[in-house]
Amino acid sequence: MSRLAYILKRCLITALMRKSNDHSGSRRAVPPLPALVAFEAASRHLSFTRASEELSLTQSAISRQITLLEQLLGVRLFERIRQRVNLTPAGRFYAEQVRDVLGRLTTATEEAIAFRGQGGILRLRVPPTFGTRWLIPRMGRFFERHPEVTVSFTTRLPGAIDFRREGLDAAIHVGEAAWPGVALHRLTAGEAVAVAAPSLIKSLPIREPKDLRRATLLIHRSRPESWSKWFDAHRLGAVTALPSLAFEQFTMVFQAAIAGLGVAIAPSFLVRPELASGELARLFEPIVEKDQGDFFVYPLEKKDFAPVAVFRDWILREAAIASETRG
Repeated sequence: MSRLAYILKRCLITALMRKSNDHSGSRRAVPPLPALVAFEAASRHLSFTRASEELSLTQSAISRQITLLEQLLGVRLFERIRQRVNLTPAGRFYAEQVRDVLGRLTTATEEAIAFRGQGGILRLRVPPTFGTRWLIPRMGRFFERHPEVTVSFTTRLPGAIDFRREGLDAAIHVGEAAWPGVALHRLTAGEAVAVAAPSLIKSLPIREPKDLRRATLLIHRSRPESWSKWFDAHRLGAVTALPSLAFEQFTMVFQAAIAGLGVAIAPSFLVRPELASGELARLFEPIVEKDQGDFFVYPLEKKDFAPVAVFRDWILREAAIASETRG
């Protein structure tokens, strides 16, 4: 914690302690919301005039709210240089904190309102290939059942998810089935299959698993261990010495395989279109990575949030139907 942050924190704590014997007084130590809203707008625009236009207030009203806030904190938040205003070091620190608090307050308010019914906004993070190949084709059925829910998609590559920092309610997680503090529901079985272009299978040639030792292996960066598990399942030893190409998205992995650049390994459900078209052919029996898969995940405190609950029930039904269809 910086010295400035420490000083501001101590100022607020001291103000609260001075009012500890007066409950209504302790509440008055918390800055009033209109002052915080006015300050946040002015700090973002670096202009009292533009803040007043955004909030439909007079410039003098903005100035009064900020003066009130500075008096409460005992520090200057703005400094005036010629015809412009700039944030002081204290103002820059406080603006960041206030913006975060107001953002979380807005989100909490929207979510609280959603408890009146099943409606609301679901902020969902989805890996690109999973989204385009599995989720999006099914979303029409969700909206038919739940037109009251709006889904705001964020498309990101697989990786660590910080729900609060990213402003997410839920996500599709690709990887291991272990994540403390988060509800996790399996969608896919973690079945992985090796595939290659028919021309490559013929030219190498590839007739049995050990023939892959002469091939270039195509890898998705989010699943770097898939080939090692495939080789272990076929008792072929280590793969570290084999040539390989790594990609960020499965669509790129598939295109590289179609171009004959190597042999790919991928979740069976994702590569189904290329197998159906004949652009790629399956090599041998798939393996099941028991610790891997695709999961619907959300923070435990979101389990009763209406958009999360209805989407969870729907997507688990869709996953069960897809599994039965494959069977």
